Amino acid sequence: MSHPDCRLNLRPIGTPRGVSSHGVGASPGDKKSKNKSMRGKKKSIFETYMSKEDVSEGLKRGTLIQGVLRINPKKFHEAFIPSLDGDRDIFIDGVVARNRALNGDVVVVKLLPEEQWKVIKPESNDKETEAPDESDLPEELPQQSLKSCNDSPDVIIEAQFDDSDSEDRHGNTQNVLVDGVKKLSVCVPDKGKEDPSAPVSKEQSTSTSQDTRASSETLLQKSAKVVYILEKKHSRAATGVLKLLADKNSELFRKYALFSPSDHRVPRIYVPLKDCPQDFVTRPKDYANTLFICRIIDWKEDSNFALGQLAKSLGQAGEIEPETEGILTEYGVDFSDFSSEVLECLPQTLPWTIPPEEFNKRRDFRKDCVFTIDPSTARDLDDALSCRPLTNGTFEVGVHIADVSYFIPEGSSLDKVAAERTTSVYLVQKVVPMLPRLLCEELCSLNPMTDKLTFSVVWTLTPEGKILEEWFGRTIIRSCTKLSYEHAQSMIERPTEKIPQEELPPISPEHSSEEVHQAVLNLHRIAKRLRQQRFVDGALRLDQLKLAFTVDHETGLPQGCHIYEYKDSNKLVEEFMLLANMAVAHKIYRTFPEHSLLRRHPPPQTKMLNDLVEFCNQMGLPMDVSSAGSLNESLTKTFGDDKYSLARKEVLTNMYSRPMQMALYFCSGVLQDQAQFRHYALNVPLYTHFTSPIRRFADVMVHRLLAAALGYREQPDTEPDTIQKQADHCNDRRMASKRVQELSTNLFFAVLVKETGPLESEAMVMGVLNQAFDVLVLRYGVQKRIYCNALALRSYHYQKVGKKPELTLVWEPEDLEQEPAQQTVTIFSLVEVVLQAETAALKYSAILKRPGPESSLGVEGVEEEEPGAEPQD
Repeated sequence: MSHPDCRLNLRPIGTPRGVSSHGVGASPGDKKSKNKSMRGKKKSIFETYMSKEDVSEGLKRGTLIQGVLRINPKKFHEAFIPSLDGDRDIFIDGVVARNRALNGDVVVVKLLPEEQWKVIKPESNDKETEAPDESDLPEELPQQSLKSCNDSPDVIIEAQFDDSDSEDRHGNTQNVLVDGVKKLSVCVPDKGKEDPSAPVSKEQSTSTSQDTRASSETLLQKSAKVVYILEKKHSRAATGVLKLLADKNSELFRKYALFSPSDHRVPRIYVPLKDCPQDFVTRPKDYANTLFICRIIDWKEDSNFALGQLAKSLGQAGEIEPETEGILTEYGVDFSDFSSEVLECLPQTLPWTIPPEEFNKRRDFRKDCVFTIDPSTARDLDDALSCRPLTNGTFEVGVHIADVSYFIPEGSSLDKVAAERTTSVYLVQKVVPMLPRLLCEELCSLNPMTDKLTFSVVWTLTPEGKILEEWFGRTIIRSCTKLSYEHAQSMIERPTEKIPQEELPPISPEHSSEEVHQAVLNLHRIAKRLRQQRFVDGALRLDQLKLAFTVDHETGLPQGCHIYEYKDSNKLVEEFMLLANMAVAHKIYRTFPEHSLLRRHPPPQTKMLNDLVEFCNQMGLPMDVSSAGSLNESLTKTFGDDKYSLARKEVLTNMYSRPMQMALYFCSGVLQDQAQFRHYALNVPLYTHFTSPIRRFADVMVHRLLAAALGYREQPDTEPDTIQKQADHCNDRRMASKRVQELSTNLFFAVLVKETGPLESEAMVMGVLNQAFDVLVLRYGVQKRIYCNALALRSYHYQKVGKKPELTLVWEPEDLEQEPAQQTVTIFSLVEVVLQAETAALKYSAILKRPGPESSLGVEGVEEEEPGAEPQD
């Protein structure tokens, strides 16, 4: 509904005029708020923060602990910070203990007395004892979505799929549904979802008992309270809807509306009525589905709610563009147009040509057979490859990366905005670029049949991938063609055929399609050997299901989706990008041991990993997690290649992603212990990012370091602490951009379910609770919880068979003459589910399909069945 009078009276953010902090602090309907004489005496809800001096002293003495706050997206009263000893996370129970800190903030906490620590009974399914936040995810794996109850898939639209390095697919996926980690027994029910009056079996009452302190099996989880916020990393912006306050007679009702954020980890917020649409008070229902952005400006000690200011009205909830703008704003993504100061840093005379002096300074590869391999719709082409056979059976292989740093003068306005944005942000329907499009898509992009400035790593390689020689330097290339992954894959799959010209993109006349085809085949053969050796040397790969959408160009709505298939052409590019990144890491670190920007991946969280191994042992699946390589071998060799085994591998891959930590940029001069430089998933001592400077500022920094190492520019004079500060910012923005990508994915998948659903798929059970169970929906990579009380059941019964939790479902017969069908649900059962939209915007649920007369068994009865979840292209 359109509101011509929906005008917001926006002011610069600040405390509203004429409002005392005590008035703001009063809760809606609080009688004390009417009595001005009582305001000063109002009891504080939150503790006053400690002084900076006391905090500094406490951190030095070890009586206080610093960490990044992670609030459970599914149970927002639970929060955590990492434990210093790498053991179980430190638990922060409730909003009061969180003391006004928001998700992602760097906080200082004080441990509570031991008698106030959280009790964990080993037999309980307390899966949130180490619940990572959605932003606490390493980029080495695509993350599963987290909005709500993990109700959307991880989506990578083809145009934005980045396979430039496998590092982007190893790491920690947020799996709040992996109940198996905690013995898969019981979980606190979601409000309104599980039936508290349902009969509880003996096994259930034993599992849920909280009176466990006397038990010898009792575990305690360190618990703490926040005493100081060191850094407010959260943007303090939220999207949500406006509501009237409940108590119409209160003084607050006449001054404020209540802003209810979509993200329940953000508090509800009082906003001045004068900032709201003029007819909001008289016609509040007209705005029930209108999305607003609100910014928190204060949160007093005596108030449950924060004080905020409306920033913008976005549009209707559930629509793609308003929701997208809300996501970007909430996560602090700068999607504004580039300023005139920034654009003035770009070449002003167009079309731009390479200055003649550059040809004398650079190695010329323009006559070589150089080409790009990218998604078919990609426009920012960072990297190109070349492969020239040498006379002795070896190959000269080149990785040629856009020389972005040439166009970004250090210290310029362009440099500053790139350093602030640090990354391009890939949404399903568009990209928010780090750099102006003139650079991203034209001057820097390695478009075919155009001279381009590049920074190259060139090797002499044996057919087995052994490096005989290595060269780094600035170069000029002229790509002869722009291959898509599909083009390259076709060449790999048809090694002896001549690919018809109409199936290929234009190729420059200096090179034939046969020459390009042979180069792709040579690169593929070498890449296979490189990859094989990497895994022999102990690398880990944790791939998860990824979706690609087809989007209607006119409406912008998703028309369909399919599992993205990672093929040999993707692996080819990945191997050479990895090789280049590792080579550059060693080069810059040898030259600048104190100033190098590197990338490390810490080993997984030990306690979580051990819990998972114990669970797998109980399920009859022994796993070796002594190293990254042994874990990889366990995941790849434990299972067959039948469809049931592949589905089970997906579930376990999903689970083992959870203990993985975040990969991080760091300055080599700041970290003293070189053992901490290692990259766990890749199992290499040194790694960095060099291959994507169009979309990552870290790569621009690495280009500058490499240029200095090669004598192209002056030595770095930046202090290691300053480099580390920029590295920290790159880490923060990378996490935010990944979260934004996940939420964009959630949005499109939820809209797809609404527009084209219901959607059917086979699913595999990941966790069993007393009144519900969690599944991985195999066709879409979605994790969902299915509640027994939402099914047409006559009864259901939870029990443990040995260590395995099991739900027996007795279905109400459709025909009175039929016997009720009985179905057993346990871990790794294959079931049929239906995804269907709910009335609330962007919400959808999973419903278990009634079993046919022949399938009333659990996993034992379905192992031989075909999963029917074949990815569709």
